[in-house]
Amino acid sequence: MSFVKPDQVVENMVQAGAMKAGLPVKDLLLRSALSGVFLSYAVTLAMTATLQTGAGIVGALLFPVGFVLIILLGLELVTGNFALVPLAVLEKRATMSQLWSNWSWVFIGHIIGCLFYAILYYAAFRHAADQSVIEQIVKTAEAKTIGYQALGSEGFVAVFIKAVLCNWMVALGAVMAMTTESVIGKIAAMWLPIFIFFAQGFEHAVVNLFVIPAGMMFGADVSMADWWIWNQIPVTIGNIVGGLLFTGMALYATHKKKQAPASVIVAKTGTE
Repeated sequence: MSFVKPDQVVENMVQAGAMKAGLPVKDLLLRSALSGVFLSYAVTLAMTATLQTGAGIVGALLFPVGFVLIILLGLELVTGNFALVPLAVLEKRATMSQLWSNWSWVFIGHIIGCLFYAILYYAAFRHAADQSVIEQIVKTAEAKTIGYQALGSEGFVAVFIKAVLCNWMVALGAVMAMTTESVIGKIAAMWLPIFIFFAQGFEHAVVNLFVIPAGMMFGADVSMADWWIWNQIPVTIGNIVGGLLFTGMALYATHKKKQAPASVIVAKTGTE
């Protein structure tokens, strides 16, 4: 059977976290930059599909293609690593230094990849006859920053909670890919939580590394301070909380195999 039981999934999560923690900086940067590009592709695809069909649910159904590329190609996505690498630290298969190094370099790689795609997209479409996608990018960038700013402290709370809810699902997508050995099964399993997150407009740190600076390039009324204070920083922290606590630690707490008591081992073997 291709189905992987939950306790083995948790063990695979720990192993994946340890492997990621041990990657050299070159691989972390290259793999995360590619992830940033692929997710950015998925964002513009989703926006294009939404505008062409007039149905946001269509864009949400298509967006997970970027995540599928990332997982199947073994690339690095920091929001998944927020759930996986801490488990390796907990099991003493990685150190806190390796955790911070992984998260930092992968985040930097995402910035490089997302900005690279944003620059290419700007160069390709700034003079396009149909400006509908560009207008949507600008509106989205402003809604994700000055839209929250206009709400004051309530906006800050809202963006943080949306980020928590987002990465509860996105990190779960990385885990769901471990529930089967089948490629088709992996695609179907990881598709579900990614669709759930995108369809409801939650806040994803890597997606925002593309859509906000791209919106700024196209003329959005957003400053660097607006971007980082009202979105990128609280969203990144919220993504950490959602992935670490509600996906990684929650599954680890309930499915991690427990060491049998010594008395039970003695009873089964008949030896001291």
